[in-house]
Order: sequence, then C-alpha cells, then structure tokens
Amino acid sequence: MTNKEKARERREKRMQEISLLRTIPYSDHHRWWSCENVAVVTGSNRGIGFEIARQLAVHGLTVVLTARNVNAGLEAVKSLRHQEEGLKVYFHQLDVTDSSSIREFGCWLKQTFGGLDILVNNAGVNYNLGSDNTVEFAETVISTNYQGTKNMTKAMIPLMRPSPHGARVVNVSSRLGRVNGRRNRLANVELRDQLSSPDLLTEELIDRTVSKFINQVKDGTWESGGWPQTFTDYSMSKLAVNAYTRLMAKELERRGEEEKIYVNSFCPGWVKTAMTGYAGNMPPEDAADTGVWLSLVLSEEAVTGKFFAERREINF
Repeated sequence: MTNKEKARERREKRMQEISLLRTIPYSDHHRWWSCENVAVVTGSNRGIGFEIARQLAVHGLTVVLTARNVNAGLEAVKSLRHQEEGLKVYFHQLDVTDSSSIREFGCWLKQTFGGLDILVNNAGVNYNLGSDNTVEFAETVISTNYQGTKNMTKAMIPLMRPSPHGARVVNVSSRLGRVNGRRNRLANVELRDQLSSPDLLTEELIDRTVSKFINQVKDGTWESGGWPQTFTDYSMSKLAVNAYTRLMAKELERRGEEEKIYVNSFCPGWVKTAMTGYAGNMPPEDAADTGVWLSLVLSEEAVTGKFFAERREINF
C-alpha cells in the first residue's frame, strides 16, 4: 500500500469516527445550555454554516442564522423549520464586511435576545478551485475572511452574556493557514517566528502582514513575496484568522470566572460545498461536528487559543 493510499485509509477511518460521534447525544450531565442560550452563526444560509446552525438548534439552543442575501437567509430558516418542528431558529441580514451592518445586527441582537452566548464566525469566500491560484479577488477574500471575522468578534464580545460556563467564539479556518505547516507556509522565517510567538504577536503585526500581501498583489510582485503557494489569498486570510484567534484568546484570559470567553478555531476539512465546487471528500454534516463540539464542550474541559481538526488539537 502506498503512502497516499494509507493516508486515504486513515482519513476515511477518521471520518467514520466523526460520523459515529455525531450519533452520540449529549447527556444531561454534559448539557450546560438551554433554549435560553443564543448562538449566532454567520454566513449560515448554506454549507458548513447552515449545518452548524442546524445541529446547534437540534441540540436545543436558540440559533440566529445570518446571510448577506435576505431571501437566501429566510429560505434557510424555512428549510430548518420544515425539517424539524420546534427548532428555535431566526434570521437577520448581515454583511460582515460592512461595519454599519454589523452595528445594526448588534443592536437588533441586544434588543431581541439581550445578547449571545456563542459566536461562530463562518462567513467566508474563496475564488479558487482545483489548481487555480488567482489573486484577482484577494482584497475581498481578506476583507471577508479575516477582517470580517475580526470586526464581528470585536462587536459581539461586549454582548456576550456572563456565565459560569463561559461564552464561546468559534472561528472556521483552514489548515492552509498554518504558520508552520510543512507545506504552503510563509517563506520568511522571521515573520513565521513573530506570528508564532505569544509575546510578539499583535493585531498590528497581523494587519501589517496581510496589508503587505495586498500591496504586493496590487503591484504585481506577490509571486516572489514568499507567500503560501496554494490558494494564496485564501491561505493568507485563514493564517490571519488563526493568528487573531490566539491573540484574542490571550487578551480575554484576564477575564473573571463569570465572564470567561473561550476562543478557538478549527479546520472543517475539504468539504462538499459550493466553496469547493462540491469536490470535497467530506459532507457538511461531518465537517460541522468540530465547530458544534467547540461550541458546546463543558467549561471544565474547554480550552482557548487552540486550533482543531476532527475534535483533535493541531498545530497552528
């Protein structure tokens, strides 16, 4: 058996394990939430976001779906309510690239529910398929995937309700954004070390890194800039998300016990969704599992500032 075949066999076995885990219900002992707890899932009218929203609603939480397109969002809520009676699912329009849209959403959320307990930053875009590696839409990718996640997190943290179980921020990311991955990593060793260091990592460093990439895209020098080689703009956006996850987790660790907020990111894998042209090897139902698990894990088992795949911690 070749190494490629062995890797495929391990992956298929792990997918079977994930499918099995999803069939195991959370017992009352593990259930810290109720229908009074509110989860917001961005970009959840389809794909992984839709499935995360569905599973959280099935577990008994109140779930707010968001989408840029109003009709698509309303149709998603209608579909969920049709699938299973009694689900507490709601919709509100949201464009994470628009600061006024985020403010309006925050006001509505506070007025309607008094705040939230779980934020899943799922909204994202990718314009590359297969072996493509265009950076034509790099600004949109960075603006949506990284800056949208950052701005949404900053806006929602003040609305997160105090709880002995802690609030949760879960960022949908990708292994393509690993700083120290064996493949597809930054060529600049010094920059990798800075982004990896808890003492050197700052929001300014992350922003400066993505700005340098965008500037090189604009002047046509990005190919010699030492950036990731696969899906470069998408990889850079997720590298920034992973770095920001660690940064926010560190900043929020200072909070008191009743105001804890756990911040983690996860890679859902190569999923059969519109973003991959439905070429992935994992169904959204399984891909959503780790995000749902991070949202619901018991506070005494919760970690923060980590990166996960298939319910296992992996390196940034």
